[in-house]
Amino acid sequence: MTCSIKGQKLLRNPLLNRGAAFTKEERAAAGVRGLLPSAVETLELQAQRAIEQLRSYELPIHRYVYLDTLHNTNETLFYKVVSDYSEEVMPVIYTPTVGEACQKFSHIFQQTRGLFVSIEDKGHVDEILANVDQDDVEVIVVTDGQRILGLGDQGINGMGIPVGKLALYTACAGIAPEKTLPVTIDVGTNNADYLADPLYMGLRHERVQGEAYDELVDEFMQAVRRRWPNVLVQFEDFGNANAFRVLDRWKDNALCFNDDIQGTACVAVTGFFSAMRVTGGKLADQRVLFLGAGEAATGIANLIAQAICDETGETIEEARKRCFLYDSKGLVVASRTDLSHHKREFAHEAEFTKTFEESIEQLRPTAIVGVAAQPNAFNENVIRRMAELNERPIIFALSNPTSKAECSAEMAYRFSNGKALFASGSPFAPVDFNGQHFVPRQGNNAYVFPALGRGATFARSKTMPVGMFLAASRKLAEMVSEEDLANGSLYPSLMDIRPISEEISVAVAEYAYANGLAQNDKPEDLDAAVKASMWTPKY
Repeated sequence: MTCSIKGQKLLRNPLLNRGAAFTKEERAAAGVRGLLPSAVETLELQAQRAIEQLRSYELPIHRYVYLDTLHNTNETLFYKVVSDYSEEVMPVIYTPTVGEACQKFSHIFQQTRGLFVSIEDKGHVDEILANVDQDDVEVIVVTDGQRILGLGDQGINGMGIPVGKLALYTACAGIAPEKTLPVTIDVGTNNADYLADPLYMGLRHERVQGEAYDELVDEFMQAVRRRWPNVLVQFEDFGNANAFRVLDRWKDNALCFNDDIQGTACVAVTGFFSAMRVTGGKLADQRVLFLGAGEAATGIANLIAQAICDETGETIEEARKRCFLYDSKGLVVASRTDLSHHKREFAHEAEFTKTFEESIEQLRPTAIVGVAAQPNAFNENVIRRMAELNERPIIFALSNPTSKAECSAEMAYRFSNGKALFASGSPFAPVDFNGQHFVPRQGNNAYVFPALGRGATFARSKTMPVGMFLAASRKLAEMVSEEDLANGSLYPSLMDIRPISEEISVAVAEYAYANGLAQNDKPEDLDAAVKASMWTPKY
């Protein structure tokens, strides 16, 4: 290896450090001879030691801290562990453990990673970006920390989400780690516990909203596009009040998407495509009731509606009539006068009901989708009634972390007498019931968002229209095997996430080229070119 950094500085650089994998010749040339134990190890042997150490920690949060330390020490080894043990490691660096990590972010903080842009930096964002020593950033994940998972306002503690998401961009879809940048926009927090916590590391005042907030986000987006013109910006965990407005402002003007609105929708619609393979039905025949009416609910409902449009040729307005929302006040119907814009699209002519069970009785849905972080809202009565109304009821408990799930996998199978087609937002263990072995799989956004990013940035797509998300959904659904379906799995195994991401990345890039969105020439062998562009952890 050739490197201008030598000695102890080299061992402290996570992008360049190889630890005991430096050969004797490299140690002499790099000035680290004597600074390491004598043995020269392979990356595989280092990963074996790392996973052994990880497993020695009983508590998930301690495993998270260990992996964070490894991430800050040797990025190649970190990603080797994530890639080789993805099914074991992903729940630690992503949901559900990342939720606890965010809550404790200011207390477990060890080393800074990424960029913090505060309201106090307004007017100086270009200067802030100039401090980033990365000339070629391909993907940014940015949050303002207002609605982290189902945990609410986490302020700057929400930085755990962009860091975790970008780790999956690298591990799953081969975005080189030095080409990623996690960002938190700090405009304060309304979390009283954090404001009173002497160790909280963010601004100590309530959230700034309105014009000043919009000006800061606009300044950030403009500055980012000046510094890295082809960068993809993923908006993450913005509150409902800002998420739709920010996405509407930028979706047709920059390469960007909101994972909570569009990424969640993409993977959820895959679950519906898989469920239709089991039932033999069509999306147009479904009646879907959402527990929740925020970003995830409307995002999924709109993508279902778009898929129905593609299936039937009808208008989006007609297709939306298959989807109903239930919010904190009751069923969203046309007679209500208290609805925000994103809910009014799904305010249909129906009788207002105050309880979710009453809504089921009136609408007789074929599917219920939980995205409101209301634990056990899909109780025994709800699940049994869904099984009475449908031969194969679709029950998606998509809220996370696990403590916020609307029901467990065992509840879904037991109370439906094994009839439920189930997916969740957090992982659940296999369930044995009535002689059947069910392997419920998590409707994890990690199936799609890293591949969406790889495909879009490879083609240098101008924007990410709705068709791109449907292309990803359809490709993912194609990879669900008949054996998966027989075991109750509506998604393929996360153990195969790398080849899954490769296939989806190609489908997304293909969509960009086919629809005039790409800003470069299509390679003769797109499949080979996309896969060759993916970074892999090796020395």
